[in-house]
Amino acid sequence: MSASIRTGSSPADAGPVPAPRALTGKLGPLAIVFMVVAAASPLTVVGGAAPLGILLGNGVGFPALYVVSGVVLLLFSVGLAAMTRVVPRPGAFFTFVGYGLGRRAGLGAAYLALLTYTTIQAAVYGYIGYILSGTFAQLGLPELPWWLWALAVAALVGVLGYRHIDLSSKVLGVLLIGEIGIVLAVVAGVVLTGGDQGLSLEPFEPANVFSGSPAVGLTFAIAAFIGFEATAIFRDEARDPARTIPRATYAAVIGITVFYTLASWGLVMAWGPDHAVDVAAADPGGMILTTTAKYLGTAGEVIINVLLITSMFACVLSFHNVITRYQHTMANAGLLPGAVGAVHARHLSPHLSSLLQSATTVALVAVFALAGLDPVLEVFTWFAGVSTLAIAILMAVTSLAIIVWFRRTRQDARAWNTVVAPALGLVGLVGSAVAIVAYFPLLVGDVDAAGNQRFGATSAVLLAVIVLSPVAGWVQAVVLRRRRPETYARITEAIG
Repeated sequence: MSASIRTGSSPADAGPVPAPRALTGKLGPLAIVFMVVAAASPLTVVGGAAPLGILLGNGVGFPALYVVSGVVLLLFSVGLAAMTRVVPRPGAFFTFVGYGLGRRAGLGAAYLALLTYTTIQAAVYGYIGYILSGTFAQLGLPELPWWLWALAVAALVGVLGYRHIDLSSKVLGVLLIGEIGIVLAVVAGVVLTGGDQGLSLEPFEPANVFSGSPAVGLTFAIAAFIGFEATAIFRDEARDPARTIPRATYAAVIGITVFYTLASWGLVMAWGPDHAVDVAAADPGGMILTTTAKYLGTAGEVIINVLLITSMFACVLSFHNVITRYQHTMANAGLLPGAVGAVHARHLSPHLSSLLQSATTVALVAVFALAGLDPVLEVFTWFAGVSTLAIAILMAVTSLAIIVWFRRTRQDARAWNTVVAPALGLVGLVGSAVAIVAYFPLLVGDVDAAGNQRFGATSAVLLAVIVLSPVAGWVQAVVLRRRRPETYARITEAIG
């Protein structure tokens, strides 16, 4: 395929036609929901994060924390949806923060958003490389290093990301349906057989919800939603942005909340409130596989193992698309090299931004491989922790920006949509961020010989990255204001 932009001539002008800069498309709410829910990687969450939330968080009360997270993020979404109606830009976080809190804060948010999506994608590449290496070794094939499998997946993601968004949305749609279907089949099996100790609502009883370490559980629950807010990034490719984006946002949050709550409840019921924590402790990574084998048999176990791999693939593909559009929007605002904002003449995709993101992925995987990092205990765990904290901070700052913007401009008189809901969401998000920081060493495995968490070198470096990322954006904005004021003025005026 060619990355070149077509040129043409007209009777009046034989010169080249300028390369298109705006993305176009006809994505409806369902297609966008597929994109962002795939980023949340439902099966990976149910199979990986949920058992850890049960084990390290609040035990059998963990399912209730998805409801808590969903309520907080739904409140955040109310303000987000209101902002998309009056600020018709595709930059999402950095655009909205720029409008509300100023261009310097907006550019800081842009860099923090890029860090968020890049680190969660890097984390999943470590996990999928590990899973593929072990899976093919079990089939009798040579055991290749995890990073070779990660690079192979990155190549396939790069091809799909280079082409029109419709292709990615169709691939993600098929994979997502498979993930959701197998999990619902497991839950149905649990319900029809009555579970291990009978069906109950014990996970939602206050005594269980507040048992153990609910703050740690909340961290895993919020991490499961990463990516839903990216609906606004696809604004230029939506059929009717003013209606499609809010609908897709609400649908994504509500759908994710209901699905994860039901799935994690089914996981607890499958083994019973008295045994679920012990099963998670025995093998958290394999809990979903053993549960499926118990209720759907060996065939179900094989199917869910395959879908676990495709789930992670869908996750990295979706985040690839999100990052390329962030870069595309920033380039069109003059914040990244102009070529990154180009749109392919035939595929109508941000192809050069996609190539840049693919190169970034290859570079990160190479660094991890050369450093000898463990793909799960270090790559996945460390960078999932970074992305979770970063996204909580981003959404909190965005909530504040939305409140400030509407209070200043009075463009929307609905108090609930522009003040009350965003303020409640802000309180919930700040509380979540504080909880994540308090338990950050545990999230990234920074513990002493006795297993007690400590703020050591790993925690310090990763937290420093989270702090320095928006600082870099702020500094760039200051420099632009002095040296290129026309570019500084366009920070929040990016075209799609």
